Amino acid sequence: MHSLYYIGIIIISGLIMGKIVSYLKLPHITGYLIAGVIIGPSILELVPHIHVSRMTIISEIALGFIAYTIGSEFKFDNLRKSGKSVIIITIFQALGAVILVDLAMIFVFKQEIAVSIILGAIATATAPGPILMIVKQYRAKGPLVETLLPLVALDDALGIIIFGICATLASTLSNASAHMSLVHMILKPLEEISLSILMGIGLGVILGVLINKIKETEKLLTFSISIIFIGFGLAHEFHASPILLCMILGATVSNIVPNVKNLRVLHVVENITPPIYIAFFTIAGVELDISLLKGVGLIGIGYILVRMIGKILGSYIGGKIAKSPKSVQKYLGYTLIPQAGVAIGLAIIAETVLPAPHGTNVRTIILAATVVYELIGPVMAKIAIFKAGEANRFKNSNNDLEVNANI
Repeated sequence: MHSLYYIGIIIISGLIMGKIVSYLKLPHITGYLIAGVIIGPSILELVPHIHVSRMTIISEIALGFIAYTIGSEFKFDNLRKSGKSVIIITIFQALGAVILVDLAMIFVFKQEIAVSIILGAIATATAPGPILMIVKQYRAKGPLVETLLPLVALDDALGIIIFGICATLASTLSNASAHMSLVHMILKPLEEISLSILMGIGLGVILGVLINKIKETEKLLTFSISIIFIGFGLAHEFHASPILLCMILGATVSNIVPNVKNLRVLHVVENITPPIYIAFFTIAGVELDISLLKGVGLIGIGYILVRMIGKILGSYIGGKIAKSPKSVQKYLGYTLIPQAGVAIGLAIIAETVLPAPHGTNVRTIILAATVVYELIGPVMAKIAIFKAGEANRFKNSNNDLEVNANI
């Protein structure tokens, strides 16, 4: 069958399962992921794995839009009020995951130090996609969300830095990459982040100028999509971070364009994203290999549980130090559970840093963990947002808004 046939099956399956799980008070994204698992190779195999590998362009498009939207929430006016607290919490939630995973792997599960610090570094990564979808579905607003969205934007950059440092240490300990200088391994992550920021700002300025001059909605949509695509493509070409670049792109636009015009851009982009997001998360479900859960053993279970504890505890301590609202201190950590693309990418890199079979074991643990995190993470994020009293799903009955909220 043609790939478009399978894309149609994927979107319809995700839409139906998203509606079904809504009756169980579960987030729609959970339904999309479950639909993917059911129609994928793990169960019915209605969508063969060979065709999923041809749909990477959909995932990249969705990630570009997700990163741009999250970056748009990164406004300097808001950061002047809460910027210090966001930075403090970002650091502590990352360190909470790193330190607890490191200690658990070394002293409880008796893993080699090199393997332990790599797992700890990967534990910092948080998936922005599920978080954004939960916020959008329930139209969440309040101190928790105001802290969460800029934190996710910062978390990507911080995670890359931490992984770069830990990869250097692991390489030194295992002598797996003696041919690569330590200076290069330290500077490489910084180079990637700097390049992503510079290109993101440059494209953001270009799009900002265009937005201020364009009045027609169709042209605004066309230019916005084109710039996001160009940014994602340039990041791949020059080995920068596509997600970070698109976040910086969105942040730049939101800070140089008047708020009314920026909201207009986000609105026109959101008109085309619902089927893309459904396809993206359902494909993510198709790619989840349930059989991996059998092979991770106690170490995999330990990683999953300890990372969650680290995120929750680190967020709480950071919130206390920053004197954040009680809702942020109590519930922020639960919204940071999802983990997917960035973590998988770091796990693949880890295979080149660690000697066999350690690199393969780390990749297996992370892949299995994403299966769990992607399924339970959105549910935990939803519960946290409702507990914090920031969900506003039923306050507007406008049909168009309801359609967008369902995605």
